[in-house]
Amino acid sequence: MAYPISRSKVLREWRLYFFVVPSLLMVLTFAYFPAVSAVYHSFFDWSGGEAKQFIGWDNFKRAFTDSTLLMSFATVGALMIFNLIKMIPSILLAVLIHRLTSNRWQYAYRALLVVPMIVPQLVTLFIWKFILDPNLGALNGVIEATGLKHVLVAINDFFGWGVFFEGVPIGWLSQPELILPALFIWGFPWIGTVGVLIYLAGLQSIGQEVYEAAELDGIGPFKKFIYIELPLILTQIRLSLVLLIIGTLGGYGLQLLLLNEYGGPGGRGMVPGLWMYNRAFVAGEFGYACSIGMILFSVILTLTFINNRYVRVDK
Repeated sequence: MAYPISRSKVLREWRLYFFVVPSLLMVLTFAYFPAVSAVYHSFFDWSGGEAKQFIGWDNFKRAFTDSTLLMSFATVGALMIFNLIKMIPSILLAVLIHRLTSNRWQYAYRALLVVPMIVPQLVTLFIWKFILDPNLGALNGVIEATGLKHVLVAINDFFGWGVFFEGVPIGWLSQPELILPALFIWGFPWIGTVGVLIYLAGLQSIGQEVYEAAELDGIGPFKKFIYIELPLILTQIRLSLVLLIIGTLGGYGLQLLLLNEYGGPGGRGMVPGLWMYNRAFVAGEFGYACSIGMILFSVILTLTFINNRYVRVDK
């Protein structure tokens, strides 16, 4: 038997459509339209003005023979490995906070983690630029005060690197050989606030009976992490990997602010996103920049698919 739909329900549905449709139109206008425009202009020789010439796949052919772009992918590959390593402290800290028996202390540590989020990311980047400064930076000050500089000079002399010298400040952002190490040091001790909170949310879903059963079996803290906690937060780790892939491959703000639009000395800090920015806003080659963006999109989509396909969550 069919029941008539009440007038109030119909009105609620129409009110819902009234708010959803404008929201969808705004998403299409401000998100999808720029993306479609980028795809369209990647097939043109376009300098940003009205004049443009259709050149087909020439921009993509140029990209695959662009030595700077190819080297930038090698650089971003190294940064991807760095960022994978930087995930470890966040996971370990989340586990340590979760194992605290006092709910009050757990809350206190979570609150302390949230406080740094108030500081704008731009301010943090400039603070790190000051830390890496060769003359006034805190990093060189610590290295000199602890005597580590003598160790680095001895290692340098043994291997013949030509990087560290007595009486010469270490130019973390001015020496090509030190650009990647400087980008690796950035963010120490590599505690990602959002990452820790995500892992904590996953850890809190683990029932206390699981830990009690593990203790009855005589499983120690390390095995608890390997066999219980790590497998049960793989969902959160997979999410972090997706964000890491997107942020590392598509990001370039760090390199732009710490170095310059050319990736620093010798272009050693050049990444694909920064080269796309360089071609668009320095060289005025907007069509070519759009084609680089399309290549980046394809790479990110492929790696995200691989991540979702092979990082399995079996609970």
